[in-house]
Amino acid sequence: MKTLFKFILNLIPRTLLIKLSYVAKPFLVLFLRGSTYSDPIDGKIFQKFLPYGYGKQRENVLSPSTLSLERHRLLWLYLKNETDFFTTPKRVLHFAPEQAFYKRFKKIKHFDYVTTDLNSPIATVKADICNLPFEPNSFEVILCNHVLEHVLDDTKAMQELYRVMKPGGMGVFQIPQDLSRETTFEDNSITDKKERAKIFGQYDHVRVYGKDYFEKLRTIGFMVDEVDYTATLSDQDIDRYRLAKGEIIPVVYKATELENY
Repeated sequence: MKTLFKFILNLIPRTLLIKLSYVAKPFLVLFLRGSTYSDPIDGKIFQKFLPYGYGKQRENVLSPSTLSLERHRLLWLYLKNETDFFTTPKRVLHFAPEQAFYKRFKKIKHFDYVTTDLNSPIATVKADICNLPFEPNSFEVILCNHVLEHVLDDTKAMQELYRVMKPGGMGVFQIPQDLSRETTFEDNSITDKKERAKIFGQYDHVRVYGKDYFEKLRTIGFMVDEVDYTATLSDQDIDRYRLAKGEIIPVVYKATELENY
């Protein structure tokens, strides 16, 4: 039965699956409520989470209430516990806004919250990340998570992110990363969707980032913290929040003029 369920999920287009998940969400929250696993984004507790993944699925990772994945819950915990993200006024630029965050961030009154993407129906500004329509030094915080692996010219995209970030600003640029690789792998001659999914993990990804991702951000001009936030948590909390142990959060900063001297 479990194998059949996975097979059916993989047959449904991801856009339709997302829409169906929002219809089913209230029923899933009720059906799966329990006392074992917790979603820190909304505080709800469940007996288990849902499976998720393109092709090969990961068990017990998709929150029934916020539809967050491991990376979303990890980022939420980091921003809430280790930064002033939720407590001080700031102008925030959010690329390809995740449903787990979008409505929550939009409700924060001391945010000037701008969302952007080429294709997302909930983005307020339709824009190419390689050619952004914003003035230099515009945003205190930039969130650009699981976007760069889709972009052919990620160098240009990183340069644009640096340009529009204010001096003293910060960003989080999460990507799917293979930490067993020293160097990033990409091959633009691979165009077949099935082959891309096999090699890059998803049909619309154009590279597999390795450990050198952080250094590439530094060459653009960013200061980079490679944050293993799970190292600060207990194994019990990692399991309770259903996080990916050892996942690195790339936290970047743009130096102020004084720091440049």
